[in-house]
Amino acid sequence: MKIAVDVMGTDYGPAEIIKGVLQAVKEYGCDAVLVGDEAVIKEELRREHEENNPHVTIHHASQVIEMKDHPGISVKKKRDASIVVATDLLRQKECDALVSSGSTGAAVASALFGLGRIKGIERPAIATVIPSLTGATVLLDSGAKVDAKPEQLVQSAIMGSVYAESQLGIKNPRVGLLNIGEEETKGNEQCLATYPLLKANPHIHFIGNVEGRDINKGTVDVVVCDGFTGNVVLKTMEGLGSAVLEIIRSAVKDSSFLSKLGALLMKPALTEVKRKMDASEYGGALLLGVRAPFIICHGSSKAKAIKNAVRVAIELTEKDIVGKIGREILRDEESGEL
Repeated sequence: MKIAVDVMGTDYGPAEIIKGVLQAVKEYGCDAVLVGDEAVIKEELRREHEENNPHVTIHHASQVIEMKDHPGISVKKKRDASIVVATDLLRQKECDALVSSGSTGAAVASALFGLGRIKGIERPAIATVIPSLTGATVLLDSGAKVDAKPEQLVQSAIMGSVYAESQLGIKNPRVGLLNIGEEETKGNEQCLATYPLLKANPHIHFIGNVEGRDINKGTVDVVVCDGFTGNVVLKTMEGLGSAVLEIIRSAVKDSSFLSKLGALLMKPALTEVKRKMDASEYGGALLLGVRAPFIICHGSSKAKAIKNAVRVAIELTEKDIVGKIGREILRDEESGEL
């Protein structure tokens, strides 16, 4: 198993990415190709005393697509950008999967132009795993494309179901359409047009409309929406989670001795809560609908998140998530559901 890792264009620079890759190589027994500025990568490897690691190779890329750059234009103009070069390694099957924590837009554009879509898929979607009271919920799309047609949301439901069953072990996953109410007549034109299509599809376990609060309750396994809505939901949850933990930390710091003692006794439980809410545990989000496993991490990902992203990349490759999605889409096309 060989994983391509784009080490450029992140918030913390290549150091954290390389640390995470080295941890993954050691723990999971895979090989990794570090794509980016060769001199910078070599220096970081020397700093970690891993310059002679036989499981890590370097593939030089002279350019970087920054967060401020226009994704589509940059991918076409910067042909030696790290994400473009890493995607080309994946397309040529020199690597089995790809992990990137640079610009999400550039990653999506590079995957579309460099890999292409699975046959039958109109638009890829980013699937993000969100902690819930009963385990986890898959939210998609969380940012690959801001708008979506009803037929594309149906495809997202199929892809999300395959992902939830294969990766999370959820049998016959429950699919909900994110809306402002549970009633079938609620929502904008997009939701009103999508609802009957999901309801009529026999290959989707559709349970109806769900609201934002249902995502964390564990009453639904896959939640579908357009990328604009999904990204707002995701960022809101990230901000709320951080705020809650900070509020608890501040309250304990300013409390009485007895309260601090109680917090000390509660520390193991609070640590477990923090772990379950930690996005780095899930190792990034999968871009579903393209022809190879493509993991997109947060720009502020640290070593732990990258290590787990490599783990997810290995698991998705072994479970042939791309092939399973292709077969499900083909089945729906042949039955006339798409």
